[in-house]
Amino acid sequence: MSVPLSADRFLDALTSEGLRVVELDGWKTHNRNSKGPWGPVHGVMVHHTGTSGAEDTVRLCHDGRPDLPGPLCHGVITKDGRVHLVGYGRANHAGLGDGDVLRAVIAEKRLPPDNEADTDGNSVFYGFECENLGDGHDPWPEAQLDALVRATAAVCRAHGWGERSVIGHLEWQPGKVDPRGFTLDALRDRIADRLK
Repeated sequence: MSVPLSADRFLDALTSEGLRVVELDGWKTHNRNSKGPWGPVHGVMVHHTGTSGAEDTVRLCHDGRPDLPGPLCHGVITKDGRVHLVGYGRANHAGLGDGDVLRAVIAEKRLPPDNEADTDGNSVFYGFECENLGDGHDPWPEAQLDALVRATAAVCRAHGWGERSVIGHLEWQPGKVDPRGFTLDALRDRIADRLK
């Protein structure tokens, strides 16, 4: 069980990994904590946005949609490798997912298939959204992938977690496909190398 990092410690963890961080006004207190708990935290969830254009993507992740208020994650990783901090605390990114997957994340074991939606993921996962159409054709520039590796490793390092504490939305919630365009096992291999 891990208490969430303070917003300042989260920022320090990211910058210590050499990331270029953009802080949106008020990000440290922009959250959905009024809708439920934030923590204990157990891992990091990775998404693609299904959008293009950094400015519009960051605004969407900060503000949300009519059917889903923001923030939609903690950080948005744009194609140029910058991490835009849009919120901190409970965020609308994970939704309901598989409790068996959460138990595997906590134990840092291989993930079982996600076949249930019985556990609140918004309270237990940090979330990074990555600017990408998610169509399998939109490229993932190396600057963006490197930033994703560094950002997820930063959170893992701060909590003393390994690479198995990082999962994709598609591994958590039945029917989800994000992130599309790389494999989560390849991402976790890169995170493991970064944590060495």
